[in-house]
Amino acid sequence: MSSAFVNTLFTQTVAYAADEFGIGNSGQGIGAAVVRWGIIICLPLVALADRHGRRPLMISMAWAAPIISAAGALSPSFPFLVATQTIGRPLGLTLDILIAVVAVEEMPRNARAYATGLLAVLSGAGAGIAVASLPLADISTTSWRYIYLVTLVWLLVAVALMKWLPESQRFEQHHEVNADVRAQARAALRHNIGRICTVVFLTNLYIATASIFQNRYLKDDRGYSAALVALFTVATSAPASIGLIVGGRIADERGRRMLGATMVPVGAFLLALSFNTSGTTMWIVAIAGGLAFGVSYPAMAVYRGELFPTTVRSMAGGLIMTSALIGGSIGLIGGGQVLDGGVNYGTVMLWLVLGPVIASFIVWFRYPETAHKELEEINPTDALT
Repeated sequence: MSSAFVNTLFTQTVAYAADEFGIGNSGQGIGAAVVRWGIIICLPLVALADRHGRRPLMISMAWAAPIISAAGALSPSFPFLVATQTIGRPLGLTLDILIAVVAVEEMPRNARAYATGLLAVLSGAGAGIAVASLPLADISTTSWRYIYLVTLVWLLVAVALMKWLPESQRFEQHHEVNADVRAQARAALRHNIGRICTVVFLTNLYIATASIFQNRYLKDDRGYSAALVALFTVATSAPASIGLIVGGRIADERGRRMLGATMVPVGAFLLALSFNTSGTTMWIVAIAGGLAFGVSYPAMAVYRGELFPTTVRSMAGGLIMTSALIGGSIGLIGGGQVLDGGVNYGTVMLWLVLGPVIASFIVWFRYPETAHKELEEINPTDALT
């Protein structure tokens, strides 16, 4: 929840901060892209987690991410706001990566996708708190800053982690390996990283653009207030929680590959339709799109940890997240420029659906099935330690 709040903060408030600082769609897209480029901060941090353990890095990120992100409340300019989030958000993403790694390492073989879905539900709750804070932005032109101060509440999580978070058992079992085993682990990383990075790149080309510009679309094209934007976001996203639970169970019992290959493009198309409709229809297709993405998420997300040995699992998560954010950055910059050029939101989103469609073919033809297998069976390198 803490990680998701930090990662949602800029996305939800950028439209209101842009109004205070006089920034257009193109500027917002560039700012959001720069924030995503901060992901490079994650890579050395997750490398440390593979060497020295998940626990110390998770505790450090739980302290640093909220404090640095909250500094956005003091922003004298839009570049300053972008700078604070370019550091704070990647620290939250590092925490998110390590949470996913520990979940994959600690869960039984027939519960990894289900656990991933449950964690996503809690992430949705954290993001939902950020969304529910949006009415604060209606108080005045500058009151969006109060939402950044809410971030400090999550320091309570850092205190809790210091008291109760144990180290991953698999890390303790497998992190001390000889040079030959480590070389095999790196070879396994190179073998699988390309296909997963390509899929998340293509998918986030669409998802990031749709999520960043949804508030601007509702605010400008539909005339929604901040409170109504928050209501729309919560009402259309909440049903996705059902999809996460159901999708996690299906992925563990029936398999991951077919679920991911079919539901990702369906969800993308339905959400794109919400930018091309209005009234009740807009709400219905947005709910259906979020539900479809929810069903697909556990199947797709669990692959990010399953396909990599313990000694490189955190690094793999960092590389995958980097690919996702690069894809999102390209979508944001391109989408913002096209929108400022006069093309409507609906047309832009429908064209971007091509990304998830291509990704679904890669999943179908290039992803293995990992359901019902122990991590050591999927990654023979771990069986050597």
